[in-house]
Amino acid sequence: MARHHWLLGGLLLGILAGAFLHPYSDQPGLAYSNQTFLQPIGQIFLRLIFVTVVPLVFSALVLGVYELGKSRGLGKIARQAIFYTVLASTVSVLVGITSVNLLRPGAQFTLDTGKLQGQSSSLLNLKKSVSEAKSLSQAIVELIPNNPVDTAAKALGGEMLPFMVFSFLFGLALSRVLDPHGPSPVIIQFLEQLLAVSMKMIDFALRIAPVGIFAIVFNTVFLFGVGIIQTLFYFVAVVVAGLLFQQFVVYTVLLKYVARYPPWEFFRRCREVYLYAFSTASSNATLPLTLEIAQRELRLPSTVSRFVLTVGATANQNGTALFEGVTVLFLAQVYGVDLSLFQQIQVVFMSILAGIGTAGVPGGSLPLIMILLQTVGIPPEGIGLILGADRFLDMCRTTLNVSGDLVIAALVSKSSQDDQKSEDPNDASPRP
Repeated sequence: MARHHWLLGGLLLGILAGAFLHPYSDQPGLAYSNQTFLQPIGQIFLRLIFVTVVPLVFSALVLGVYELGKSRGLGKIARQAIFYTVLASTVSVLVGITSVNLLRPGAQFTLDTGKLQGQSSSLLNLKKSVSEAKSLSQAIVELIPNNPVDTAAKALGGEMLPFMVFSFLFGLALSRVLDPHGPSPVIIQFLEQLLAVSMKMIDFALRIAPVGIFAIVFNTVFLFGVGIIQTLFYFVAVVVAGLLFQQFVVYTVLLKYVARYPPWEFFRRCREVYLYAFSTASSNATLPLTLEIAQRELRLPSTVSRFVLTVGATANQNGTALFEGVTVLFLAQVYGVDLSLFQQIQVVFMSILAGIGTAGVPGGSLPLIMILLQTVGIPPEGIGLILGADRFLDMCRTTLNVSGDLVIAALVSKSSQDDQKSEDPNDASPRP
C-alpha cells in the first residue's frame, strides 16, 4: 500500500473516532487515556519532525543559495520567487475579500458578541502576543540576528525569518569565497551530508506518520468536536470555498499557462504532501516532505526547489493571507462596522504583508489578525468567535500554503529553464 494511503487512513480514522467519542470527552477515563497515551504520541511525532527543521533549513537554504550564487543566478531566481509570491498572495486575498462582500457570512451570524468579554485562556494568550508585538522598525532590525545559535533555538518556536536570513547570507558568502570551478570544498560536502542525514531522520519519522496523524487529528476532534463548525457554517464555508478557488482555479491557470505543467498531474503527484500538511497544520513540519516531493515526484531542479521551498515555508502563505482578509471583513460584518473601500484596500495590503510574516506553525496567524482588527477599528476580542473553528481552518489553509510553495517552485523552475534555453539554444534538457 502506498504511503499516502496510510496517511489518508490515519487521517480519516482519527476524524471518525474523535467525532464518535467527542460526546464522552468529559468522561474521566477517556480524558485520561487521551492525555496519557494519544496526546504524547502526537507530540512525539511532531517533535521528530521539528527536531530536524533547523539543520534541514540551514543546509538546504545554504546549498540552494550557494549553487545559485556561484552561477550568478540568485538575483533572478529571488526576483521571480518574490514576484510570484506577491502575485499569488494578492490574488488569494482579493478572492477572499470578494467572496465575503458577495456572500456576507457575518450577516448570518447570531451569537451574542457580549459573551466575548469573558476571558478565555486562548483569548488572553492572543492579547498577550499582540501587546508584545514588535514595532515595524524593531522587526526589521531583528531580521539580522546577532547570535546565530540563539536564533536557531528561536526558530524551533516559529521565529524562522531571522534564521533564514542568516542562512541566506551564509550561503551567499560561500558562493563568493569558494572557487566554483575547483573540487567540492569540505564545507559543501558537510552541508550535503547534513541535508541527507536530515532527510533520513524525516524518513524515520514518516514510518510512524499514520499513527502520529491519527493521534493529532483524534485529539483535535475529540476535544472540540464538529459542532462549532456547524455554528460558524457560513464563515467556514466562505473560507473553504476561497481556498478551493485558489487551489483549483488560480493555481490551475498558473500551472497550465505559465509553468506548462498539467495541473491535475501536478496535484496528483503532490497528494501525499497535501495530506501531511492538512494533518499537521504546519508549513515548517511539512517542509521536509515538500522538498522530497519536489525532487522525487515533480522533478524540479534541486537548486531552485531548495531555495524557493525553504523560503516559501515562511514567506509564502497564500492560504493564511486569504484567511486573514476573510476574517477581518467577517468580524466587521458581525459588529456592524461598514469598512470603506480605502479600509478594505488597507486590509488587502496588510493581509499580504501579514501572510509573508506569519510563522509556519499552528495558529501562527491569529495574533496578526488581532493587529489587523485594531487597525480598522474592530474590537480585537471578536477573534474569540472563530477560535473554535480555527484548528480546522488552520489545517485547510496550511494545505494551500504548502501547495502554493510547490506551485511557485514550479513557476520559477520553468522561468529559469526558459532563461537557460534562451542563452543556450542547443540545450534540450527535459521539462520537470
